[in-house]
Amino acid sequence: MSPDTHPLTAPDGSRRPRVAVVFGGRSAEHSISCATAASVLRAIDRDCYDVVPIGITTSGAWVQVEADPAALEIREGQLPQVPSEGDEVVLPLGSSQRSLTVRAPGEVPRLLGEVDVVFPLLHGPFGEDGTIQGFLELADVRYVGCGVLASAAMMDKHVMKVLFASAGLPMVDYVALTDLDWRRDERDCLRRAGELTFPVFVKPARAGSSVGISRVEGPEGLREAIERARLSDPKVIVEAGVSGREIECGVLQGRGEAYPRISEVGEITVAGEHAFYDFEAKYLDEANVTLRCPADLPSSVRERVQQIAAQAFDVAGCEGLARVDCFYTSAGEVLLNEINTMPGFTPYSMYPQVWAAGGMSYPDLVHELIELALHRPLGLR
Repeated sequence: MSPDTHPLTAPDGSRRPRVAVVFGGRSAEHSISCATAASVLRAIDRDCYDVVPIGITTSGAWVQVEADPAALEIREGQLPQVPSEGDEVVLPLGSSQRSLTVRAPGEVPRLLGEVDVVFPLLHGPFGEDGTIQGFLELADVRYVGCGVLASAAMMDKHVMKVLFASAGLPMVDYVALTDLDWRRDERDCLRRAGELTFPVFVKPARAGSSVGISRVEGPEGLREAIERARLSDPKVIVEAGVSGREIECGVLQGRGEAYPRISEVGEITVAGEHAFYDFEAKYLDEANVTLRCPADLPSSVRERVQQIAAQAFDVAGCEGLARVDCFYTSAGEVLLNEINTMPGFTPYSMYPQVWAAGGMSYPDLVHELIELALHRPLGLR
């Protein structure tokens, strides 16, 4: 859609919709968010949109950032960060106006202009978990992606599993260990986790990018793995091991469509010294990771994965986009693993790859997501 036909363009066609690309954040996935932003800033169509990059530092400050994708990329194993010396950006705190304000030390605050939509490229807590979404809802600012409830519920693997179980979706066996559980009775927590089928995977309940995850071969390794996960989140999930393959697909909520679009399915395989698809494999060791799309699967299995993805998206109340991860077991079952409401989003990540397999390029995907957000009504939906 050209700028002069966009409903939010000024009547005389003089103003393009303004997109604030927000990235970084306080979570352990700060650097991954920066790398995602580098890709989006490079792909976004400047003929259609006026782009304002905003970084959130590791301490939570919002700062104005140069639109230089190269400064935000992962290079030779070095992880990028939002620079802390930028001028502070203040978002509107009410629904009467959408202008950003910039404050620099020793200077009079200045208006940066209105924002029509925010593209929150934040992963993990304090961004992907409904916090930024709630802030934007209060300010009546449109944004890309899922709303408050879906973002919060899908960030918490325990709550997510409870919701999916209530809808009858098939999942792996698991045990949830809250902070109170662990402090009250470690022995009982270890007993319950030890009753699962080994190997098990011990995960922080509210983290992503495989941060803090351990594969545990037997009961003797549980305590150390749980304590490691608790460094990222006091709430922990222990999941039974699955013999099979990891299959993923994307969901995209189309404008005016009664049902979301489901992508082709892809598969991740990991080689080398990685016991599973951990942080290093995802971002620092591409040579030992293969993303195949479409995955080599029987058509019935492919359709089952897509069916489960659509159901999970609806059950969660997702909007805009999500990546749904499943297991295809050696027994021939398809089990739902989890939903990511702001999945990895570089051109080489699985979510863009599964759409590319269906003919949608990375720039087109970015454009589509922004358009979906611009057309979404404000308030309760």
